[in-house]
Amino acid sequence: MMEKQHRVTSGPIAKWEPLYRSLWMILNHKRLFAWSSILVLVTIVLTWIGYQIAIDFLDSLSAQIFSASPDPSTILGWIMSKALIAGNWLYHIVSSILSFYLAFLLAYSLTTPGYAFLSSSAEKIHAGKDFDPDAKFCFTGILVDILEGLKIAFFGVLVTIVALFVNFIPVIGQVTVFLLYTYYSALMFLDYPASRRRWGLRRKIGWLYNHSSPSFRIGVLPAVISMIPILNIFAIALLFPVLTVHATLNFSAIELAHKRYNNGNTGDPYGN
Repeated sequence: MMEKQHRVTSGPIAKWEPLYRSLWMILNHKRLFAWSSILVLVTIVLTWIGYQIAIDFLDSLSAQIFSASPDPSTILGWIMSKALIAGNWLYHIVSSILSFYLAFLLAYSLTTPGYAFLSSSAEKIHAGKDFDPDAKFCFTGILVDILEGLKIAFFGVLVTIVALFVNFIPVIGQVTVFLLYTYYSALMFLDYPASRRRWGLRRKIGWLYNHSSPSFRIGVLPAVISMIPILNIFAIALLFPVLTVHATLNFSAIELAHKRYNNGNTGDPYGN
């Protein structure tokens, strides 16, 4: 029988590392800045290609549904006409978000080793002597990073499918979709430092569950950016290195705080 997973409700509170500190770190280290610039260019190109393919596909699915306009001369027809316009508007907003995430999953999977290296470099600079010695960057690690990236991407496809159906529920559906993408965005960024520690997907999701508040803070900005059509591609690509470093610093700070708090306790709070 599987053990029931419990939320961690007590323990140390790590100092929160603000986003500007991550940006300052990148700008003040030539190696981080150069590597971030390369990743930004590659991410923009891959995301743009994927976005165009995804948005064309989703638009083709909705073309027949929203093309038939009811007669607005009757009360029922007028209500249905307005509802169709509102539905079309909401669909295009959500389809833009879905297209963006589907496109970004492509770029995310292909650039995972590069961002894992950026995450490792940033954590090593920030942590100093407290840097996790198990976070190694090697050929085997690259293969593991790609595999974990594909797993996160597949999980993202499942989240996208759920969000597509949930979105048809008025108001509650839109709020739920936003929360889904907020925590999924956090999962994508936390994947880099967690995968370097050779965590599996279950343990990563467990970390989100046990640290819902910092996870929300990490994922809310990219979730908001994803709602801006077209600009989301360039904005998230430009911010992705900063958000990667931001997630890494806070993830490592929380893990280090728990490690010191437990004082060598080897128990796994995530049920693995």
